[in-house]
Amino acid sequence: MDTSGRLWLIGAGVLSAGIAVLHIAIIVAGPRGYVYFGAGDLAPLSAAGSPVPALLTAGLALLFGVWSWYAFAGAGLVRRPPLLWLGVWVIGAIYAARGLALAPEVLALWRGSASPPPRYAVFSLVSLVTGLAYLVGAWRARGSVRAARQASSAAHSA
Repeated sequence: MDTSGRLWLIGAGVLSAGIAVLHIAIIVAGPRGYVYFGAGDLAPLSAAGSPVPALLTAGLALLFGVWSWYAFAGAGLVRRPPLLWLGVWVIGAIYAARGLALAPEVLALWRGSASPPPRYAVFSLVSLVTGLAYLVGAWRARGSVRAARQASSAAHSA
């Protein structure tokens, strides 16, 4: 595999793992964590002791953990999940699409608006960078993936 593609995917995996851990930290922080990270509608439920916010957030943490697995598998560090390369491309596209919220957020900040809070632009930037790490990693790895498939096909036909 192209070394730079591998490094991009390792970076993507680290970012996804960090996002997963952050979601666990939100559960621990409780209502203030939900408000700070933009899920203020879950704060009253959390304050009332409902398990719903924690379950939803744990589900997201699990999802980001699985996405991390895909990146690390693409880098050749762990066992291959199903539909690896399709997954890496789709995950990258989802992160990048979420990151596109950066443009209107920066525009609002530039115009002096207090809404959304500046930290939301940071969240969008992290999503955009994570998505680009997946997409660049997949793009750079494509040649070595193609070569491995051809070698596998040649070995099976021999």
